[in-house]
Amino acid sequence: MNTPLLPYLCLAGAVLLWGTSFVAMKFALLGFAPMAVVWMRMALASALMALFWSRTPRAGRQPGDVRWLLLVCLFQPCLYFLLEGFAVSLTTSSQAGMISALVPLLVAAGAWVFLRERLSPRTILGIAVSMAGVVWLSLSGRAQENAPNPALGNMLELGAMGCAAGYMLVVKHLSSRYNSWHLTGLQAFSGAVFFLPGALAADAAAWTAAPLVSWLAVAYLGGVVTLGAFGLYNMAVARMASAQAAASINLVPLVAVVSGWLLLGETLPPAQLAACVVILGGVLLGQSGGKTVP
Repeated sequence: MNTPLLPYLCLAGAVLLWGTSFVAMKFALLGFAPMAVVWMRMALASALMALFWSRTPRAGRQPGDVRWLLLVCLFQPCLYFLLEGFAVSLTTSSQAGMISALVPLLVAAGAWVFLRERLSPRTILGIAVSMAGVVWLSLSGRAQENAPNPALGNMLELGAMGCAAGYMLVVKHLSSRYNSWHLTGLQAFSGAVFFLPGALAADAAAWTAAPLVSWLAVAYLGGVVTLGAFGLYNMAVARMASAQAAASINLVPLVAVVSGWLLLGETLPPAQLAACVVILGGVLLGQSGGKTVP
């Protein structure tokens, strides 16, 4: 299947899976520690990838690719899930999902720093406005039962989004030579190894006492989101511009907020709703600033 709609369908699937992953993580954390959840997620994804690994097309590896592959795995899943695992345990899924809207602007900022692409004044202003919105969202958050420290959680989620932006820049560099599922498999295998110590350090009694909904959430995260979302995104980014693909992340917050409201009963107070408007306004302003110039 290779139609003009394919990359957009892949992006739509990735956005739906990423947006609902925040709620699934909340359900998983009802029974497991953050690092145990991430390890089970990576281990399940690795087991599924192992079944098809021999059929995955191999890459046209070039000298120096090892460092780029290590960088991909470091950004995503290692540092990303290390930060997000604790972030979602400290803030609401709606707030964490809203911060994910910053990814396109962080990609642009990363391209400016590492690829020497010039940013338009409007893009710079959009980044500043969005960051101000994140600060407002964090400071206006109040501790509650399912979000004991929203300010810290939101800052950790912001760090995770920075890792996501770095991953998107590097995977675009490799996508012309590496099959999307080959990259996804490498990410799953590296994540299973990286998070194993955290899983071993978790309370063993929690594994038997965890409710069924937590196990189902882990199965969804590992078998559907980890392989599905990253595999679909890697397929899309190989067929379109990285900035265009990253722009689709703007829809993740909408999915996250709606799913958090439907499944968890989460609501945002007026001050935080206003902060969300500021964040999205900054993102739209930054993306209307025109293309970056190499």
